[in-house]
Amino acid sequence: MRNPLFVLAALAVLFTAAPAMALTLSETPRAKVTESYGKGKNVFSLATGSPGELGLLRELGEAFAKKADARMDWVKAGSGESLEYLKTRQVDMIMVHAPAAEKKAVAEGWASGRVLIGSNEFFIVGPAAGPMADPAGIAKAKSAAEAYQKIAAAQAKFFSRGDDSGTHKKEISIWKMANVIPAGDWYIVTKAFMTATLKRANDEGGYFMTDSSTWAAEKKSLPRLKIFFKGDKYLVNTYHALAAPAGATPGAATAQKFIEFVAGEEGQRIIREYGKKAIGEALYDDAKYARQYDD
Repeated sequence: MRNPLFVLAALAVLFTAAPAMALTLSETPRAKVTESYGKGKNVFSLATGSPGELGLLRELGEAFAKKADARMDWVKAGSGESLEYLKTRQVDMIMVHAPAAEKKAVAEGWASGRVLIGSNEFFIVGPAAGPMADPAGIAKAKSAAEAYQKIAAAQAKFFSRGDDSGTHKKEISIWKMANVIPAGDWYIVTKAFMTATLKRANDEGGYFMTDSSTWAAEKKSLPRLKIFFKGDKYLVNTYHALAAPAGATPGAATAQKFIEFVAGEEGQRIIREYGKKAIGEALYDDAKYARQYDD
């Protein structure tokens, strides 16, 4: 006859281990959905920032949904957070602008492909009116790094997203090129998305590096800001789509089909024409244009 104490101990181990076993067998938690486009049965999730905020993703998602009996779940996140969501299999795909991190993801095997889909560029905007217009004199700068050096030397108010987004990664790389470690009361970290940070720069009178797409969409509501620096090739901002490896997430197969759609003629037409009807100018360039700046 078995020792009763042995049986009780064995049962205790079994019941203690059960939750851990269930967690291992359960589906990986999914990222919180911001909006959904389409009502089809083939569901996939996509993490990105500005293309979702500005409505491009809705137009692409709805066009694809009709063709593929699909539904896109958009997760609002900057490039850094989007990459982390893909790595932890909380989304099926991402659209990001962080080239070095993208290449690393593919090399490490937790992201598949890396398809160029389009581009925009960065502008450095700042206070536009009165004697305090362009207080650091960046309009005379010959490079983005020189513009940042001038802002730091003047200790002029500068807003940073500080969120590991593609914009933040680019900003930090420019500070490094400028040999500046930004710190002090003049350097303000918002931990907010592009539009929200632009509005703070407008309301509080500071510089900010914004993408051209958001600027085009929002500039009418930002009367206190003006573009003071643009045109440095380093500020061109290429977007790539990456998906989870085949079978790694529930919607990986549909996500791959969506990437093919976006890279195809219909998707590229939507990208290069988006914004023309609403505001009179395109918000993004297509992959053909972006290819000259791709790395």
